[in-house]
Amino acid sequence: MIETINLTKKYGSFTALDSLNLKIEKGTVFGFVGHNGAGKSTTFSILATLLKPTSGTAYINGIDVTKNPKQVRKHIGYMPDFFGVYDQFKTVEYLDFYGASYGIPKKEREVLISQLLELVNLSHKKNDYVDLLSRGMKQRLCLARSLIHDPEVLILDEPASGLDPRARIEMREILKELKNMGKTIIISSHILPELAEMCDEIGVITNGKLVASGSVSSIQKQLQSNKIIHVKLSSNLEKAIQFFEDEPKISGLSRHEKDGNSLVFSYTGTDDEQGDLLKKAILEGLPIISFNEEETDLEDVFLEITKGVEFS
Repeated sequence: MIETINLTKKYGSFTALDSLNLKIEKGTVFGFVGHNGAGKSTTFSILATLLKPTSGTAYINGIDVTKNPKQVRKHIGYMPDFFGVYDQFKTVEYLDFYGASYGIPKKEREVLISQLLELVNLSHKKNDYVDLLSRGMKQRLCLARSLIHDPEVLILDEPASGLDPRARIEMREILKELKNMGKTIIISSHILPELAEMCDEIGVITNGKLVASGSVSSIQKQLQSNKIIHVKLSSNLEKAIQFFEDEPKISGLSRHEKDGNSLVFSYTGTDDEQGDLLKKAILEGLPIISFNEEETDLEDVFLEITKGVEFS
């Protein structure tokens, strides 16, 4: 659905995007992670047909974004990181203007706008002037605008930027609903843990180069040579300590600081060996309440991948 091949953008001697290769299948939610100036917005602007690459190609639904920009625009909904609104319009008028721009008949627009306002939770603000809306409401209105022609692909550049916690939660729930509708979404965000909840895959970009790409879990596994295991017991903590200390693939065994009935340790075994370890512990008679692997969030992934990278 979205593909880039050696996509490059240069400004003189400065390379904003360096041979980017991406392939995002239909129905996938892809999270683009990177620091400010990493190349995310440059990529999105090229995909949205607003910027021509220096070299390389990009395709939306098999259509070249450079050779057939008008055709591409029928398939995409683009939400930039900074956008303007027509303050003299009411919310419903704002969406009606864009619907008319796409050639949607008036009767169809009325039904569609009502549905979109309900989706982004703005039905109660349909007759309010745009300039009176909060930032979060304006963000949701811009998202509704990008959906007015029912695009297959959504390109969302920092949709949660500058929002308060409640507004971010509202935006996240809307994006989950769009995911359930089968939209193909490429989204960038600095709220990295929130991306992990909704993304099927992520790409990490630094200084114009894609340095990692894949599912969140696969990238975590690549980075974690050691797994951190948490074990909670109802009793027999000393017996448990002795048992785990004798295991050759366990190191750094300690009592959990906040819970006296829990242990934490580093484990180098495979997933199957981890399961065997739990089975062995239960057969040993240890009263285990929970046995789980610590999850690494996207912030940890990003910091690990970009370790030693100098941000320009």
